Amino acid sequence: MAFKWPKDPDNPLSADEPELAARKCKVCEWEGQLVVRPGEDPDCPWCHAPTETSVAPGLQPSRKNPHAAALGRLGGLKGGQARAKALTAAQRRKIASRAARVRWANRGKKDKDGE
Repeated sequence: MAFKWPKDPDNPLSADEPELAARKCKVCEWEGQLVVRPGEDPDCPWCHAPTETSVAPGLQPSRKNPHAAALGRLGGLKGGQARAKALTAAQRRKIASRAARVRWANRGKKDKDGE
């Protein structure tokens, strides 16, 4: 099996690359996965009738936009530090004491449960 490097390193799934697709036959009961190139409409391997894509509406594979993912990561890396700089000392103290109270309350529950 030969590995083919993508032509565009920024977009690993370029337009002419084949991909694995879930298909089902329009005539018989066959359902499976086929390697499909864009623009290609493969036939059923059992009865050679036309096939259609068979992905359920809620189960469609999501392809993340790499630019949006990079921006989200940058925001996530800055988030806690930027929030800490924006809070006053009194606000930080209030948040910390509330968190400690919740931790101690949860610790008491664990001891009673026998964990």
